Amino acid sequence: MTQGPAPRSLSSETLSDLLARQRFGTLATVRQSGHPHLTTMLYSWDPEACIVRLSTTADRIKVKHLQRDPRAALHVQGGDVWSFAVAEGVAEASEITTVPGDAVGRELLAMIPTAAKPADEDAFLEQVAAELRIVIRLRVERLYGTALDINGQG
Repeated sequence: MTQGPAPRSLSSETLSDLLARQRFGTLATVRQSGHPHLTTMLYSWDPEACIVRLSTTADRIKVKHLQRDPRAALHVQGGDVWSFAVAEGVAEASEITTVPGDAVGRELLAMIPTAAKPADEDAFLEQVAAELRIVIRLRVERLYGTALDINGQG
């Protein structure tokens, strides 16, 4: 049996670029039992501040998990099944956006890529306030990931 190539670690810059290219990842929080709770999330990466921002509603179980234990990680798949990045750190939940145009609503709006900005920002801000949305801010303390070079991919 022939053994293939070993996974190679990705540089901090490559990991940050991977996080910036993708929009969806799997957020892991810690259940009360100690088991992980995993959920697919749309996210926004701020490389300068080393913060992953995620939009959710205040009533979600992941928010309750983070209020009890703020440790979290976001797993993001690379351009192929052989590469990935993980951003781990401590997360905090923002206040609930309740007034259209408040600071949290503006933060949610800023998370949307320029090409996908809503045509009617006021309607967006009204919608997120009606949904009682919050921002989860994952302050990244560690980035890691690997790639496996198979058949010229990597």
